[in-house]
Amino acid sequence: MVAEPTPTLKHASVAAMLVHRVAESASEDAFYYPDSREAWHTMKWAEVGERVRRIASGLKAIRVQPEERVAILCATRVEWILCDFGILCAGAATTTIYPSSTAEESEFIISDSGAVVVLAENDDQIEKLLAVRDRIPNVRQVVTIDGSTSADGWVMRLDALEEKGLEFDDATPESWRETIDAITPDKLATLIYTSGTTGTPKGVELLHDCWVYTGEALDQLGLFADGHKQFLWLPMSHSFGKVLEIATLVGPVPTAIDGRIPKIIDNLSIVRPTFMAAAPRIFEKVYNKVVTGAEEAGGAKLRIFKWALAVGKEVSAIQQKGGEPGPFLELKRRIADRLVFSKLRARFGGRIQYFISGSAPLSRDMAEFFHAAGILICEGYGLTESSAASVVNRPDQFRFGTVGLPMPGTELKIADDGEILMKSRGIMRGYYGLGEKTAETLQDGWLLTGDIGEIDPDGFLKITDRKKDLIKTSGGKYVAPQALESKLKALCPYLSQVLVHGNARNFCTALVTLDPEGIPVWAEDHDLPGRTVAQLSTEPAVIALVQKAVDAMNKDLPSYETIKKFAILDRDWSIEEKELTPSLKVKRKVIEAKHKDVLDGFYTGSIKAI
Repeated sequence: MVAEPTPTLKHASVAAMLVHRVAESASEDAFYYPDSREAWHTMKWAEVGERVRRIASGLKAIRVQPEERVAILCATRVEWILCDFGILCAGAATTTIYPSSTAEESEFIISDSGAVVVLAENDDQIEKLLAVRDRIPNVRQVVTIDGSTSADGWVMRLDALEEKGLEFDDATPESWRETIDAITPDKLATLIYTSGTTGTPKGVELLHDCWVYTGEALDQLGLFADGHKQFLWLPMSHSFGKVLEIATLVGPVPTAIDGRIPKIIDNLSIVRPTFMAAAPRIFEKVYNKVVTGAEEAGGAKLRIFKWALAVGKEVSAIQQKGGEPGPFLELKRRIADRLVFSKLRARFGGRIQYFISGSAPLSRDMAEFFHAAGILICEGYGLTESSAASVVNRPDQFRFGTVGLPMPGTELKIADDGEILMKSRGIMRGYYGLGEKTAETLQDGWLLTGDIGEIDPDGFLKITDRKKDLIKTSGGKYVAPQALESKLKALCPYLSQVLVHGNARNFCTALVTLDPEGIPVWAEDHDLPGRTVAQLSTEPAVIALVQKAVDAMNKDLPSYETIKKFAILDRDWSIEEKELTPSLKVKRKVIEAKHKDVLDGFYTGSIKAI
């Protein structure tokens, strides 16, 4: 199915989109960004154009050639976007590296991509490159934003590169426009390496037309009207972050940028955006704080919270069907809003019109909780291989429990085995240097997503699970673990992560971790003060708390889907320990391998097929 016609090609490249935006919006706000003293600054589009031109010309001055790869090893900040635009305007292609990557992981991407220049944020990132310098001989130059230069000139500062750019531009002023005009839609723009929940990362080749299509499809949807303001914190090394970068060229959308995750809530109250994209884990954390705070308050406050939530859910149910509450229910909603929900919205700055959720499944319970509070979360879906933005719920067309409708120009169909197939201009050219893998994934113009799903009569796509993640019990029953994991986290706000296990086993089990912020507060109120998360993981009262949630979930499930046993682990999973990807997806095989003994112990002596 195709939801809407393919957008008309207006620009040949991202570089051309940028030039157009700068010309149209020179005096308008482009980006807001903090300095080291937490003061926020404004950058107009005219300044963006000047900085990008200097960076692009600087790269040309150091002999970067068309479609050569320039890697960015940096956290999300305004310079990331300026450098990316600069690379693209130089006719080169950006290779992204997560700032959390190790020296060896960085080496793999740099070597595999053939990157000739690396933009490194600071001395910590430079140290990684120095540790593997003898194994990345293709790298002619390292350019650092905040780091130190090297005596041999291998590492130079970004401002020095921009100075070279000014000199190059003065000597060859025609080169800027000639380079951009030479960039055709089929030129390589981005080489993003999949974060890889399993196996070796693969370089996904995304062309200029992939991003131009994404921008034009967003424009056709009209998501970013005048008056919108975006807060961008997602990793720019991830395709989801790149979509939000392209969105800045569409509206245009003034965008506040700060990738420091611990500062998200504080920044929201300062920036006061109208929309923000995030992974479900962010919403889960806020949900946990709100629910546990109400439970800790107890008494009248808890009763008011529960009443308000019930009113909000009643209103939400009506609105989901396209209706509006009657006079009496509307009065109750206003009271509930004044007493409870307005305070929650204030945490997000008080101006949020909607959130966009992606990168991992969002629990329907979570979406309905926030909608009851007057906060709409529009869940979307896409892969790195499809330039991320492929399917999305819209503020005026949404259905909880689905990932929405196809973007204009995106075609979907469901294969006989339930796999979602996708076609659009946003689909990758292929995996870099992996012809056989490309042929397995791209067939007759269709991208085989590896996800299982279904399309309802109104065209909304529902994701059942990852094809490779589906559990098949030894009794031959199929179980979708992600749905169970999301449900359990919604039922127990003191949980941080859940992994359901059971492939080729005779029943399902789970590994869970405790929320390191919420569970100590719960412990204080339950005569367990001062306990660490590790100590609380073995406390009978905590085990009973989790068991209550498991029992509540199990009562509505068929026997083969129920969680028969679980273990509470002594710490949360992390990116640093390689248990989560940088986009906060759980690395199932890593977790299962680390806790093999625990999982095997669940099934000792068990022979009955469920």
